[in-house]
Amino acid sequence: MSKRILVAIDGSAEATEALRFAAEEWPDADLTALHVINPADSATGADGGFPGASDQWYESAKGRGERILAEATGAVDRPVATRLEVGRPKRTILDVAGGEAAVGEDEGSGEPFDHVVLASQGRTGLSRVLLGSVAEGVVRRAEVPVTVVR
Repeated sequence: MSKRILVAIDGSAEATEALRFAAEEWPDADLTALHVINPADSATGADGGFPGASDQWYESAKGRGERILAEATGAVDRPVATRLEVGRPKRTILDVAGGEAAVGEDEGSGEPFDHVVLASQGRTGLSRVLLGSVAEGVVRRAEVPVTVVR
């Protein structure tokens, strides 16, 4: 049975490097690149969304997420499945890794991943305390092995 690897993609160069790392480290594994749309971004008007215009915000965030996934998977010379979810990044990565399916999703429902790979932005000290750390939270709470690429 082939190993299933989940790679979190946030649009950073480090995340693309994490995907490249996973592709090289596990050449026979099935890779899935996951991008999480964070609804908390809508309150700030990120990516052109406006508070109160959730449909507009979502369509904008979805388009941006699809572009991020396309760019990241285009940097790898092998097939990579993609997945776009809405939620808080840490919790969503953990849920997807554990096999929880999105509402209405049929493909891959209930099947946990064997490994999670994600990038660390390398924040330390006060910025990590203030901003939180998705990588740290996933490492602490994941029920599968996690590799953090720096």
